Amino acid sequence: MRLSPGCPPLPYAGRPRFDGANISTFIGFKNFMFLAEDAVLSAFRQAGLGPQRLFEEHGIGLEVVDTSTRLVGTLHVDDAVTGTVTPVANRHANGLSFAVHLSAEREGGPVPVLNGRLTVAPVTEKEGRGAPPPAELAAHLVPETTSAPGVAEPAAWAAPGGFEWQWNIPYYACHYYTRLQSNAYVRLLEETVDRYLEWAGLPITGLLATRDWIPVVSRARVQMIADAFMGETLHVTFTVDDVLKDTLFTGRMDCYVVRDGQRIHTATATIMHGYVMARGDNAFDEIITLDADTQAQLLGGRP
Repeated sequence: MRLSPGCPPLPYAGRPRFDGANISTFIGFKNFMFLAEDAVLSAFRQAGLGPQRLFEEHGIGLEVVDTSTRLVGTLHVDDAVTGTVTPVANRHANGLSFAVHLSAEREGGPVPVLNGRLTVAPVTEKEGRGAPPPAELAAHLVPETTSAPGVAEPAAWAAPGGFEWQWNIPYYACHYYTRLQSNAYVRLLEETVDRYLEWAGLPITGLLATRDWIPVVSRARVQMIADAFMGETLHVTFTVDDVLKDTLFTGRMDCYVVRDGQRIHTATATIMHGYVMARGDNAFDEIITLDADTQAQLLGGRP
């Protein structure tokens, strides 16, 4: 039972993806989250329960349903990443949870870069057939669904005058022919923040050009609440909740679909952002103090 709470940590080794090096050689937050997901999948493979085997032999689809990460160090594109994945008690009704700790291998030794917690749900796929589920997963199986409970308020997305946008779910963002996958929501979170900041009059490209500011992330979490399916229209909202100590702002993304006249909440995500100087002697050294006008735009949307 290598994936049960109390079992020893499983090792991980990997590298960040090249597409995450958007600013200099620094890796952005979404690729930290992808590494955490990869580490957990590595643990399943080490336990003989890789996603291909589970799907082909048991008709089970693995789905990451909750990814919570704290970024505690910087990561560069050529860094070797090592870490551990430790099974922990589950906070959810279904699924298996893991604590993930990742470090970058540097000349002086490993430097911590991420602490996280992920929950993975094994889903019984509708086309699944074959062997019974492995003993480690049998008690955690989630039935494949075609719908979810909804609220009959399809018109009420954001607050009046608030930010919202729509996205048609493509096949390449889905798992197992059907449902939107977790790392698609991670990508969606990054795009939603980018769209919100432009809507609020603080476009990332504009701030980089005029102030040399670039956003950085210290925390992010993505939680899947209900399935969203290929071909559906996802309604996405974003709000900035607070500005902390004049330096960091916290925001929340919520995603919905309308199905049979009902609004269904499919996912929620939170993120903590700040800004650093992108170039010069003090580049990436410290979080910038936000002026009153910038804070007002962040909190209230368009100036």
